Amino acid sequence: MNIIFKSLNDPTRRKILEMLQEKDMTAGEIAEKFQISWPSISHHLDLLKQAKLVTTEKEGQFVYYSLNTTVMDEILKWLLQFKSKKK
Repeated sequence: MNIIFKSLNDPTRRKILEMLQEKDMTAGEIAEKFQISWPSISHHLDLLKQAKLVTTEKEGQFVYYSLNTTVMDEILKWLLQFKSKKK
């Protein structure tokens, strides 16, 4: 779970996740939205993929990134357990 929180700690990666919530995107489409280098975008996407927050699917020459809602559900369930604890 540490890699998930490390991935969520960065505002650029959080923005990428928000964008993927709207629709699946290629790395190029994601990169167009930022004023940072391609290697930086690639690094951000790689960390999100390592954390399993995004999945990829190759279609021809393009790789599409998608939000992995299963992992998001697991994170939310884990966080909500702390709310239900009574003192």
